[in-house]
Amino acid sequence: MTSLINRSELEALITAGEVVVVDALPASYYDQMHLPGALNLVEDEVDVRAAELLPDKDAAIVTYCSNASCGNSQAVANRLERLGYTNVRKYREGIQDWVGAGNATEPRAA
Repeated sequence: MTSLINRSELEALITAGEVVVVDALPASYYDQMHLPGALNLVEDEVDVRAAELLPDKDAAIVTYCSNASCGNSQAVANRLERLGYTNVRKYREGIQDWVGAGNATEPRAA
């Protein structure tokens, strides 16, 4: 099972520029709002796009989706791990928790 990361740990990694954040929601949701600097990668595209988007298999990667009941982030994490990515974690609480804490998103929510 993929290791979990909490919001404060993720905030620190994003601020330090030490993580690649992966939004596992469909592009229509990603286009509305995503965590700062997040890349969009859904389960069905991991095998085709991972090498291009995530060339360093040892980089710190955090996947997320909407909330704890959303399975997209775990599905993407599982595929990345199968492809040999060694430092994948999941922000289980997702963007709902991030926004609920008052954190910034891109593009800014209207």
